[in-house]
Amino acid sequence: MNFSNVITLTILLIACSGASPRNALCKERQQPLIFLWWNVENLFDTKNDPGVDDDEFTPEGKRQWTEKKLLLKRLRIAQVFKAIRADREYGKYPDIVAFAETENRQVFAGTLSAINRAGYAIDYCESPDPRGIDIGLAWNPATVKFTGSKPCTVRLDNGRGTRLVIVAGFIASGRPFSVVLNHWPSRAFDAGWSEKHRIAAARVTRRIVDSLRTRDPLAEVIVMGDLNDHPADRSVRETLGSSLDRKAVRHSGGRLLYNCWNGAASPGSYFYKNRWERIDHMLVSAGLLDGKGLSIGKGAFRVFSIPEMFDRSGKGLYQTYAKGKFKGGYSDHLPLLLKIGLTH
Repeated sequence: MNFSNVITLTILLIACSGASPRNALCKERQQPLIFLWWNVENLFDTKNDPGVDDDEFTPEGKRQWTEKKLLLKRLRIAQVFKAIRADREYGKYPDIVAFAETENRQVFAGTLSAINRAGYAIDYCESPDPRGIDIGLAWNPATVKFTGSKPCTVRLDNGRGTRLVIVAGFIASGRPFSVVLNHWPSRAFDAGWSEKHRIAAARVTRRIVDSLRTRDPLAEVIVMGDLNDHPADRSVRETLGSSLDRKAVRHSGGRLLYNCWNGAASPGSYFYKNRWERIDHMLVSAGLLDGKGLSIGKGAFRVFSIPEMFDRSGKGLYQTYAKGKFKGGYSDHLPLLLKIGLTH
């Protein structure tokens, strides 16, 4: 991404006709917006795509991935969405949805279409990831307006491709806001050795946030993703610039993002080697902490689950695959939800 072209990116994602001024007198409260982030674990179609290392996710491949197995996975995902809509805290499907580990637009769209009467619109960018897994973005056009998106490349020193960082712009009730989507390089083999790759991704995300703030220091930005690092790790805390201290974020002059894991009841969203990890994140800019426009209150963040998403022991997750064997479960991650209040 050419970060010198700040004005073009900002106009694409923030500038919009009819946006309410930040100091508008009207304080009418609207129905909150619900944001969902979920690494859905290998949402592949059953076809062998040339140029992509997806051979194992075919009927003849190592995973023996069939249409029947794909259908079951889609039904699992739809069940979670139905549970969110039935939950008294939300009472509807999420307004903005982002999935990690989707293979292509077709399998992403087909999965969302299995959710009864959801009516999502979709934006999708193919990434240079060797396995062909991307981030899929969807939204409810009845509640938010999509204004554009831009994929940003993360360059690694090993020459391998990795997932794009995607910045997308929206308007809700005349209020512009931006969403930045991430799936940073994994901790495979050794977390210390691979840390430099996540720091490279963090730099890209940080530059995007800074470019959005050049037009409006209080720009309302939501950063979501599987960062493959924890809140205290250097890539998240230092390079991205985040804090679990709400007051520190408000007084940082926009330098810090607020990490919504602060005060969360859940021990994590990812279960690995018999322990929970907080590697999926939702972070917000200081503009969402001022009580104006888009804002988050106490308890806005939640790791969502239903009992069926856990294994028989009740301690781990009921995954699609575990130790190379098909289990028919949901995912190796739990989804994150963020409820954002809206005034105009």
